[in-house]
Amino acid sequence: MELTQERVIPKKMNPNNGMLLEHIERYRFSKAFAKGEVLDIACGAGYGAEILLENNDQMVSYTGADIDEECIRYAREQYGSAQTRFLQCNALDQDLPRKLGKYDTIVSFETIEHFHGDQQFIENLYQMLKPGGILLISTPFGRGVGKPCKNPYHVHQYTEEEFVDRLGKFSDVTMYHQVGQDIERPKADKKYYVMVALCKKKA
Repeated sequence: MELTQERVIPKKMNPNNGMLLEHIERYRFSKAFAKGEVLDIACGAGYGAEILLENNDQMVSYTGADIDEECIRYAREQYGSAQTRFLQCNALDQDLPRKLGKYDTIVSFETIEHFHGDQQFIENLYQMLKPGGILLISTPFGRGVGKPCKNPYHVHQYTEEEFVDRLGKFSDVTMYHQVGQDIERPKADKKYYVMVALCKKKA
């Protein structure tokens, strides 16, 4: 599989690459919350499975889903195991909850900024989450919906207010901010580049 600007493939990247370290940290942060059956939407190369499952007695299984057939094929080859499965699907498919089922934990990192149709995406995530389940979702800070951004792969980048508004279906949303390998509750004197939302569905 070819390495591109928007793909993170640990086995083909310098282990000190900043973007790689940031992406890995999001999975490491999520590991503390990942339990039961876990779904990773837009799983890419599938390396998140290895991070989430390692020494995690709370997890039962990992399902990685991505629209890119090449990514899914690579993920199966590199990270396939008795606890994992990788499926090709469209995150905006209205029938996705029926196709994939329900999960205790869902993670989706750097996904929502790539397409129009964010409301359908969030609705799918909500429907696929079991009562009492947890969603961890991230996106970069931006100028706002409908405004141009520097990244040619992004449709737009949200303000924090817009991102939180999109997550309004969830009973509880806690916002974390990330810069480099630091993911924390935001500090007033610190500049961050990525938002990470911890969302809970009412039991």
